[in-house]
Amino acid sequence: MNTRIRSFRRLLITAICLAGFAGLGVFAWRTNHAQPMSQSAAGPGAGAKASAPAQQAAQVEVVSVAVREIDDDVSAVGTLVSNGSVILRPEVAGRVAAIRFQDGMAVKKGDVLVELDAAIQSAEAQQARAELSLAKANADRVEDLFAKQFVSVSARDEAVSRLEVARANAALAQARLDRTRIRAPFDGIVGIRKVNVGDYVRDGDALINIEDIAVLKLDFRLPERYLARLKPGQNLEVTSDVVPGVTFPAEVEAIDPLVDAEGRAVLLRARLANDEGRLRPGVFARVRLIVERRDNVMLIPEAALIPAPGETQYVFRVSEGVARQVGVKTGMRRAAEVEIVEGLAPGDWVVAAGQFKLRDGMPVAMTRTDVANAKPESEALSIVKD
Repeated sequence: MNTRIRSFRRLLITAICLAGFAGLGVFAWRTNHAQPMSQSAAGPGAGAKASAPAQQAAQVEVVSVAVREIDDDVSAVGTLVSNGSVILRPEVAGRVAAIRFQDGMAVKKGDVLVELDAAIQSAEAQQARAELSLAKANADRVEDLFAKQFVSVSARDEAVSRLEVARANAALAQARLDRTRIRAPFDGIVGIRKVNVGDYVRDGDALINIEDIAVLKLDFRLPERYLARLKPGQNLEVTSDVVPGVTFPAEVEAIDPLVDAEGRAVLLRARLANDEGRLRPGVFARVRLIVERRDNVMLIPEAALIPAPGETQYVFRVSEGVARQVGVKTGMRRAAEVEIVEGLAPGDWVVAAGQFKLRDGMPVAMTRTDVANAKPESEALSIVKD
């Protein structure tokens, strides 16, 4: 009895296991064949859309290719020089009798600045004037007598000769007297004196410097490659740390014909007005020379360029919501902008930010940026290709 029961249980367990395996097989078969049937029922394109979702549009900032008038310029540094500069020195030795100026004051051409003791020279000049007066009176009497035929021709000639000698002596004495008075050779500003009243000075000793600073000269150098583009009359903009934030207009006055063989540079001299006296000789200055003024120059932000080996560079141009990589040829660069010579047209939209995550032909959603102030506009342009 027990043996029959155990046999029955074994058969029941075996049947249950076989039924379970059969059920698992049916479930596996149905699972493997359900997706192809659904795809065939939905059509040939439904499976592709389900497996590959639509490409997302990249968010970028774009700018329009601007067209403006620009100045083709070159920068340099230079030193300001006085329009006229001289150190006054006496031509004769003597003792300083008077100083007729204050340090740093403005003087006019011909003003007496320093007087030396001229007692001897003044006496000599007075004596020479007296001798000249006597010689002139004698010459007049001899001329009158000669007209009445009371004296010979030789006597008249001798009197005229003595008169000329007296005139020369008077002029010489006056010249010696004038050399004791040191005068300003031109309008300018005197410096700080190096002598005092009572000092004995020799001929050639430095007394005072005088500077003409109403107009200043600016000496600076440029590389020799610019020589063919330089000419007198070109405009400059001059700035200096002495007067921060102020730009002084200047003009090229002369170009040195000799190019420095060591530095391969050419020396230029410019001229600028300094009526208010804010600049001084010897000051360091920065120069911006406007070589040429050009119209209709295409400009984009320098950040829009994608570096590449060789001379060609790239940008992403956006058209109909799609970014296309375009090779461009660039020109001059200035103020974070670059000139586009070839590859773009005025009004084209180029990606200025976010271009490094793009691929050629990729759809974009772009925010327009103003080139002038580099600030995004409040309204975004949703130009996305479906």
